[in-house]
Amino acid sequence: MSRAARLGAFIVATLAILVVGVFIIGGKQYLFSSTYQLKAQFDNVVGLDAGGDVRVGGVHSGTVHSIVLPHKPGEKVTVIMDLGKSTHEIIKQDSVATIETEGLLGNQYLAISFGSAGTADVRDGDTIASQPPLEMSDLLQKTSGILDSSQQAIQNATRAAANLDSISAKIDGGQGTAGALVNDKQLYSNLEQTTSAMRDTMVEAQAGVTDFQENMEAMKHNFFLRGYFKSRGYEDSAELAKNEIERLPQGTPTKQFTYSAKQLFDKQDSAKLKNQKSLNAGGEFLANNQFGFAVIVASAGMEGDTQKDLVLTEARAMVVREYLVENFGFDDSQLKTLGMGKQTEANSDAGWGAVQIFIYPIGTETPPNKQTQAAIPSKTTSDQPVQASAAATPKPQ
Repeated sequence: MSRAARLGAFIVATLAILVVGVFIIGGKQYLFSSTYQLKAQFDNVVGLDAGGDVRVGGVHSGTVHSIVLPHKPGEKVTVIMDLGKSTHEIIKQDSVATIETEGLLGNQYLAISFGSAGTADVRDGDTIASQPPLEMSDLLQKTSGILDSSQQAIQNATRAAANLDSISAKIDGGQGTAGALVNDKQLYSNLEQTTSAMRDTMVEAQAGVTDFQENMEAMKHNFFLRGYFKSRGYEDSAELAKNEIERLPQGTPTKQFTYSAKQLFDKQDSAKLKNQKSLNAGGEFLANNQFGFAVIVASAGMEGDTQKDLVLTEARAMVVREYLVENFGFDDSQLKTLGMGKQTEANSDAGWGAVQIFIYPIGTETPPNKQTQAAIPSKTTSDQPVQASAAATPKPQ
């Protein structure tokens, strides 16, 4: 082969390698595939750079297109992402973006959680919720504080052990009341008799209290009351208005979750949850974001008895609140309830009604608590809706 042929072959091979490299790098950067953009805002991006990975469910699904600094202090840093079209089916409006680290000291990347089924799809250019990243400096500072507290606890335990040694020596020497009891058998015998008599009295008193409690519980579960309350998912009507407010505030909520009552409850006239995991998206948002307060609003359709539907919606709001408080970590004093009774707009799914969670920003004035507690519904012939709130239910955003 001539020198010119060898040179030509070398140039062709070099160009082929260069083209393959360009396509490999471009594929990772999504330069040759259809993409769409999303945004997320953070107080601090802790080392995330443009061109960094974006992962959905742990899988590389996009890249960081750019990072935009705020225009003035107090605003947040905006991260713009390019995502593959294949992610459009699993990233929803309630998805959350977080900045993660590979290993303990690895590179930073952006992780996006899956959205909830039934939640609206994101659109090109939308901004999704974000979660503050964990900074190593804060973690080390907390660890140092824990070590200091542990050292102080060890010193306290050492002093307590020394005091116990001193007390034991005094008891062995017969000093004080305890020493006299240990060393004087007659005094111990008299005290034992007195203690036995007091114990018998306490047992009798406890038995009386137990009987009283059993009688009260039997009255609570009386046949005429049990059939109405227990079969509907709650037993004590006095608990319904414990966290209930009189009305919704005048402000606009920053976030809203809407659920069909048929999706959450087992019967049309019941407050027993059957698909409580559907509430997890709302619970995770409450646990991971700052807010002023939130209200769980339950409403019924236009069918059925007016007073019973009012109590039913109060009970549904209560059991939804209990599930969220028990399964997600946030200040439960910020979560209120409101039973709306019959509502025209809730007459969906054959009159089952709906449950909505309205989340309001910090600074929104909380309406006063409801003063009157729910009572056992009585027979009524009125079918007119009860006006449970002075403010109208906010429209979905």
